Amino acid sequence: MSFDFESSPERRHTDSQKWQKYAGRDILPMWVADMDFKSSPAIIAALQERVAHGVFGYARPVKSTVDAVVQAMEQRYGWRIDPTWLVWLPGLVVGLNVMAQAFAQPGDEVLTLTPVYPPFMTAPKNSARISIQVPFQLNAAAGRWEIDWPALELAVTPRTRMFYLCNPHNPLARVWRREELVRLGEFCMRHNLLLCSDEIHCDLILDALPHIPTALLGDDIARRTITLMAPSKTYNVPGLGTSFAIIPDATLRAQFIRAATGIMAEVTNLGFTACEAAYRHSEPWRQGLLQTLRGNRDLLIDFVARELPGVKIEAPIEATYLAWLNVSALKLTDPIAHFEQHGVGLSDGTYFAAPRGSHVRINFGCPRSTLTEALARMKRALTAR
Repeated sequence: MSFDFESSPERRHTDSQKWQKYAGRDILPMWVADMDFKSSPAIIAALQERVAHGVFGYARPVKSTVDAVVQAMEQRYGWRIDPTWLVWLPGLVVGLNVMAQAFAQPGDEVLTLTPVYPPFMTAPKNSARISIQVPFQLNAAAGRWEIDWPALELAVTPRTRMFYLCNPHNPLARVWRREELVRLGEFCMRHNLLLCSDEIHCDLILDALPHIPTALLGDDIARRTITLMAPSKTYNVPGLGTSFAIIPDATLRAQFIRAATGIMAEVTNLGFTACEAAYRHSEPWRQGLLQTLRGNRDLLIDFVARELPGVKIEAPIEATYLAWLNVSALKLTDPIAHFEQHGVGLSDGTYFAAPRGSHVRINFGCPRSTLTEALARMKRALTAR
């Protein structure tokens, strides 16, 4: 089957948060992590059928939806999950916030590694918990970002309760290897920390690398791990607000549900419908998407190396449709404003806890023509300095 990844519906003048940001301005939005591709035809057809039913009462997942998730975990990762382990969420960020509410008290600490998706740092603070951030190290010789293990050990205090992991990592596009995950699991067990593993990008691995769910590393690690997943990033349905937590331990699961009770919205009819169609019927589309993203990734890497002096991709882009660009050599006071002046809207690295002016993030989940135009504008932005 062939799918259209070369064009995009017009998103200006719609409800798109991504495009509304620059309404009325000639700026290509390459920032927030949603793609400009139509979702899979299977998802669109399932939603149309569900809408035609015409009744949209309070929803709970039917057995076929749960089975689709369970089967996908086993087929893709060899992970046999019990359906009772699933806790449905209206978004992954909700899960990060519920974690802080459920398993820490005001003044307790949550560890994470930076740069990282901003809610990893803000979720604890929203509940008067403390976010402790340990920067990654760039191993220039190996060409990859690595965990600073001595610094991580030093960051633990008697108030540390949890560790938030992003796997694959946003924004570094890093796939964690088994030996790294095992060491991280052992670290959490040694310090009696719960492990919250955000694996929302797990179906977007671009290289020949396996995604290893953290909870598959052994029973002891699984008992203290809460895994957060969603079809949203892979199948471009984030606006339908459907995610889930996988919590093998019954006590943790009950505590998580209790913390969410009364403050967490329910998943919608359309969200459940899209989720099932994603996992059950959209694998050919996903494979086509991955092929497109690999091509975009390679174009981006080549263009940056040849045409954007002072911009650097410091490590391989192994997963996601997001790239982390080092722009520190440009010595721009405000890189985001500079590139916006030349028609490209990027994500500011400071939101991810990078030093000011050092990094930006670009979303290459778009038609090749959009990416080509954005890169040409970035080149003009450099020559205009």
